[in-house]
Amino acid sequence: MIPRYQRVLFWILVSCILGMGAFLLRGCREAQKRLTALNDATPLAAPTTTATEEVTLYVASDADGAIRPIRSQIALPQDPSLKARSLVENLLAQYSQPDSAHPLQSGPSVDDIFLLSDMPAGAKRTILVNFRGSFVDNHPSGIEVEQLTLNSIIGTLHAAFPDFKEVRFLIDGQSRPTLAGHAGLDHPYALVDTSMHPPAPSEAATQP
Repeated sequence: MIPRYQRVLFWILVSCILGMGAFLLRGCREAQKRLTALNDATPLAAPTTTATEEVTLYVASDADGAIRPIRSQIALPQDPSLKARSLVENLLAQYSQPDSAHPLQSGPSVDDIFLLSDMPAGAKRTILVNFRGSFVDNHPSGIEVEQLTLNSIIGTLHAAFPDFKEVRFLIDGQSRPTLAGHAGLDHPYALVDTSMHPPAPSEAATQP
């Protein structure tokens, strides 16, 4: 026969186990309610509106060192900064195609592009292009091939954003002296039609 004190102890343990189970179940339900409420309160990101536009891409050719404007239909975001980034990404993606006249390695190329329109009085409206380090690390080295890449981007941005007067290039958010050892990145470039004449450093960059 089981002693009375053991029976009492057994039922006390059973009661504790049941009580602990009920407590844990209630805690799980409360946590689930809080997570659901948090998810409901989190604002959804606004969808990016895109529209197909006819744009001019300034495409480089290594064979003759030329930049040629080519009309193209591209779906672009309406936000100006996102539009500029999409334009440059589409342009550079063409250079990774097998039949490219200016071959570049495929992969992500641009982190961000900013359109700096709220400038101090007298300052030029500037576009800031922030390359990915991996794009620069894999870019062919040579003065002509590097400058053709920059001229291609400059012409494309000039055609899409004629109100902006100069462009600066960064790599992973930092200023570097060159793209891949030759073409300078330590100064802004004038935004011009690069199929007609090569861009020159902006006036601010040439001042002592």
